[in-house]
Amino acid sequence: MSARMVFAALLGAILVSTSVPPTRAQDLWQYIDLNSDAFTKADVTVDEVKAAIAAAGSAGGVDFSGKQLNRLDLSGLDLHGANLQAAKLNGTKLSGANLAGANLNQSWGLDADFTGANLEGATLVSAQLIRAKLDEANLSHARVACDLTQASLLKAHLDGINMTDGKPSRDSRRHPFIMRSAKLDGASVTNAGLIGAVLEFASLKEANLSGSILAGAALAGADFTNANVTKADFNAADLNSAHMETVVGRDQIVNLDKARNVDQAYMK
Repeated sequence: MSARMVFAALLGAILVSTSVPPTRAQDLWQYIDLNSDAFTKADVTVDEVKAAIAAAGSAGGVDFSGKQLNRLDLSGLDLHGANLQAAKLNGTKLSGANLAGANLNQSWGLDADFTGANLEGATLVSAQLIRAKLDEANLSHARVACDLTQASLLKAHLDGINMTDGKPSRDSRRHPFIMRSAKLDGASVTNAGLIGAVLEFASLKEANLSGSILAGAALAGADFTNANVTKADFNAADLNSAHMETVVGRDQIVNLDKARNVDQAYMK
């Protein structure tokens, strides 16, 4: 196995390590060949995926962990409870698929299409979903701690993510949650755990963030135009250059006085 393939296989484990800073992990991308067969081709067919689903029946839970499903069209398939840990889903079409409760930890889904997919209760820890499309997808109550840089989540549902019994999940601070320059216009992100999330330059126009916890979040340059922030907690969040001129519920923001760089935010 080549050195690059070794690094590709180990990167997921490195990303979830609490002893390795996110910036250090990102530096390891230089060792990965994203144009290699492992990241561009499939080692199973669509028919094989369908056969596995049929064999599993209503119980679901098919196991494709570590498999290459790159660029397959799996739109509309029932993959509830599937084990897709460390699977390669780059460019894969999963629009309308049922991935409720699926394990997508450490998976790769660069440019993957999850439009309208059901990911309720799924786990996406240390997944690489850069530029993925999740418009109108349902991620309610999912564990989301992955890289969604430049991803599109227009009108997506992220209600209650990273929360357990109404409280932030215990490991919410352990894994990086990056949504830098992501599009969340019209998304529903109510009562969600966004502690330490990186939302720099993200677009959250008309998004509903009511009751969510954004403590320590990086929000520099984020666009909150007409977003609902009623009872959202901004404790220690960085609001440098954030657009909050027309937010709904500004007078009900929790800990706005404890946010960082409030004087540098755009507010009326």
